[in-house]
Amino acid sequence: MALSWNEIKIRAIEFSKEWENDFNEHAEAKSFMDAFFNVFGIARRRVATFEQTVKKEDGRQGFIDLLWKGVILIEFKSRGKNLDKAHTQAKDYFPGIKDGDLPKYILVCDFERFRLYDLEEEQPPRRSGTPPLKVGEQEKKDGEQENKNSPPAKEGWRDSDGVVEFNLSDLVQNVQHFGYLLGYQKKVYQEQDPANIKAAELMGKLHDRLEEIGYREHPLEVYLVRILFCLFAEDTTIFNKQQFQDFIEQRTCEDGSDLAAKLQELFQVLNTSKENRFKNLDEQLADFPYVNGKLFEEILPTASFDSKMRQSLLDCCYLDWSKISPAIFGSMFQSVMNPKERRNLGAHYTSETNILKLIKPLFLDDLWKEFENIKDNRHKLQDFHQRLSKLKFLDPACGCGNFLVITYRELRLLEVAILKALRKSGQAFLNVSDIIWLDVDMMCGIEFEEFPARIAEVAMWLIDHQMNMQISNEFGNYFVRLPLKKSAKIVHGNALQIDWETVVAKDELSFILGNPPFLGKKEQNPQQKADMERLFANVKGSGVLDYVTAWYLKAAQFLSEPFAVANGLSLKEGNSVSQFQPPATAGGSDRKEENSVSQLQPPATAGGSDRIKVAFVSTNSISQGEQVGILWNLLFSQYNIKIHFAHRTFRWNNEAKGNAAVHCVIIGFASYDTANKTIYEYENIKGEAHEVKATNINPYLVDSKDLIISSRNKPISNVENIVFGNMPNDGGHLLLSEEEKTELLQKEPNAERFIRKFLGSEEYINNKSRYCLWLKDASPSELRTMPIVLERVENVRKHRNESSREATRKLANYPTLFGEIRQPNQSYVLIPSVSSERRKFVPMGFMPKEVIASNLCLMIPNATLYLFGVLTSTMHMTWMRQVCGRLESRYRYSNNLVYNNYPFPENPTEKQIKTIETAAQRVLDARLEFPNSSLADLYDPLTMPPVLVRAHNDLDKFVDLAYRPQVFTSEANRMVFLFELYEKYTANLFTEPKKKKIK
Repeated sequence: MALSWNEIKIRAIEFSKEWENDFNEHAEAKSFMDAFFNVFGIARRRVATFEQTVKKEDGRQGFIDLLWKGVILIEFKSRGKNLDKAHTQAKDYFPGIKDGDLPKYILVCDFERFRLYDLEEEQPPRRSGTPPLKVGEQEKKDGEQENKNSPPAKEGWRDSDGVVEFNLSDLVQNVQHFGYLLGYQKKVYQEQDPANIKAAELMGKLHDRLEEIGYREHPLEVYLVRILFCLFAEDTTIFNKQQFQDFIEQRTCEDGSDLAAKLQELFQVLNTSKENRFKNLDEQLADFPYVNGKLFEEILPTASFDSKMRQSLLDCCYLDWSKISPAIFGSMFQSVMNPKERRNLGAHYTSETNILKLIKPLFLDDLWKEFENIKDNRHKLQDFHQRLSKLKFLDPACGCGNFLVITYRELRLLEVAILKALRKSGQAFLNVSDIIWLDVDMMCGIEFEEFPARIAEVAMWLIDHQMNMQISNEFGNYFVRLPLKKSAKIVHGNALQIDWETVVAKDELSFILGNPPFLGKKEQNPQQKADMERLFANVKGSGVLDYVTAWYLKAAQFLSEPFAVANGLSLKEGNSVSQFQPPATAGGSDRKEENSVSQLQPPATAGGSDRIKVAFVSTNSISQGEQVGILWNLLFSQYNIKIHFAHRTFRWNNEAKGNAAVHCVIIGFASYDTANKTIYEYENIKGEAHEVKATNINPYLVDSKDLIISSRNKPISNVENIVFGNMPNDGGHLLLSEEEKTELLQKEPNAERFIRKFLGSEEYINNKSRYCLWLKDASPSELRTMPIVLERVENVRKHRNESSREATRKLANYPTLFGEIRQPNQSYVLIPSVSSERRKFVPMGFMPKEVIASNLCLMIPNATLYLFGVLTSTMHMTWMRQVCGRLESRYRYSNNLVYNNYPFPENPTEKQIKTIETAAQRVLDARLEFPNSSLADLYDPLTMPPVLVRAHNDLDKFVDLAYRPQVFTSEANRMVFLFELYEKYTANLFTEPKKKKIK
């Protein structure tokens, strides 16, 4: 009786482990080939002959390493030898083989690598020395470069000319290629590019057509998820190779008329145990395994297919789904549900790199550190393994489960390391299934959309299966979890309205993590605004908060509520999960002692809100500007939140095309303090972080006290006041372009003395020409001589009268004037309110009183060179970057947050003031050397002139020395110093008399 494929897979695993270290052709080749045939239950000596003699084409005698007449010829080499030469040698034997004995296959092998040639598919020989093509690679023309993106040979590849290559360790994934040894008919398997964007596009076509015929919403979502599972299953040993494809091709009509009914029948079979299936079930259906896991449990309405839809499904089958990463699986197929998103697939995919940035400091680094410390102590390892199996994770905005998938994968990799260490210590394992304690039910999530929630469940099963295959290869014991008994708990609902403890009990939960939605106040829809209003009820100023802040508050509330400490577990303040102290008693009611040689039993759960740690990816706006005072003051004062680690601003990146440029932070926190705090600094937001140990991490993600910079109407230092620019509130009728100015003066030259240069941030930085009618001093008689100007004034009046704001309607009584006028009667320093985050400095400059600054700028009347020098220094820019708000990713300079709170040098000497003034003038002089360049050009990091760079470097040095005798070496050092100085200034703000302003 032929072996089952499961038995063959088990033998393949054992064979790979047994022969992983052998290499000598002459010493071991025959034993190797005997053992290889035994994988398939075949006695080699009954079918094949070693050293078969043949006469080669050149007349010399040759010896074939192994020949199974009419089936396969095997040529063997020592490890590392050239397989191309082995193939050539094998073909040289063919002239001496009788036609009836010619093999259909050639296998060349060097112990480590297998290369199988299907001679019925093989095309004419390639150019000499050209290897078979790898997956998805087209044959190169002369002169073309090698495809550097091809997967390495160890991952396995299949040639369009009928060649398959793989490593010994991957035999279990490739045993089906040898089905002909068991008498199975040869089947064509079209293995194309690994499932990627093309796969999503194919599934998208199927989705669109099903939706078009009226199969929509929940049934459609579940239907597609089931199909995705089947596609993955037949390429990853859950099903037999090509089993789903064969079922569709062989059991359904080409017109697709019966496909829906056949799929319905298949889904029922996958949900039914072997013993409960119909006795007369079609043999091909009966061969499918029992899956369960609730994936196929729900009875769905019957769909409908046509020939094109059937072909679309088969096109999906022809892809190789074994190469897919469950981490990207979800995000790719979430976009399937939205044709608009499908055009930019993966734009919101959370990259694995970014996920690791969060989970490593949250728990993974601590776990690996403990493992390294105890890996040689068997009893501690056993205890550690028990505790690891009882961890639980919650992602309350899980999407398609990316964070949960990567978290689970990393934990399973740690479990593999534990089991290898236990085996090294001498512990024996009878059955690998008895020693694998981590399962997908340790992962929980909440997701607003149903399709991503269902995808997350499937993605967890997929990563679990991939890890089971890795363990099978490692321990030589084939292990697959079928039927599925456990699943990740993914709840479909609004995480801001759901009680999280209904998803996972607080005394079981260990970590909360994820990437909640990035939505500013303007992007929030009515329901999201309602969520914010409910959560932040009575919190002053909460209307400006980003949507992500709701998850911070919800997590803080979850941590602060009363809980029951389970089973006597204790955690010292500040300790990590790896320092949980488990009880002596063993738990785990579903694990009987006889099921494990080691008889290890996992402990009771190790949760509780006083030891739950949280980490979220967020837009960096929650650690800058006005949001800091609103959010973190609430979290600190009412919920005793302490920040444990933080990634300062970095650029959100992924491998998808068209991804948005988002600047993010990662913040890890809990309701208890810890002595082990880390800040991850980025010298370049696109670069890599470096760790900095911190004493305390404040809301600005700086190593300093937990202070909050509040909005302030007056400066804390003795400097000139800052004011907004002038707001026209005119509907554009008092403003003029260069062309409009020229046209007006041609018709009304008397208007020239009332036209002023008008600067907003855009005009100032980019040297753009814009003007305004400044009629503040125009007499009625002068206005009467300018009818075109009067027409504009009338339009201003109409615009204001039509406003919904009463204050604006009152301004209609003064149509010749700007709505708000603050123009100084002397020169002033102009500060653009918005500037690119790429610039090291916000460009500032002196302006004469005749130039009108718009409300998109700030003005400091009577500002001195000393004041300008300090403001345009790196010291002030460091403060600005940390404290200011953002418009998208651009800096938004604030008078009340940035300028009024900035701690200027405390007691500068006259000499220090003079040196700063001299250096500031050099900055201005350096700009004047480039009269045709805008400030945008001068301050672009790539085009900033060396003379201007040197002038700023000198200015920075003198400003630094006005603060302390040594210059500052990093932005972090500057911020720590400035926060301490700010604390000192504000502590004495109401107790000391104001000092005389520095003129």
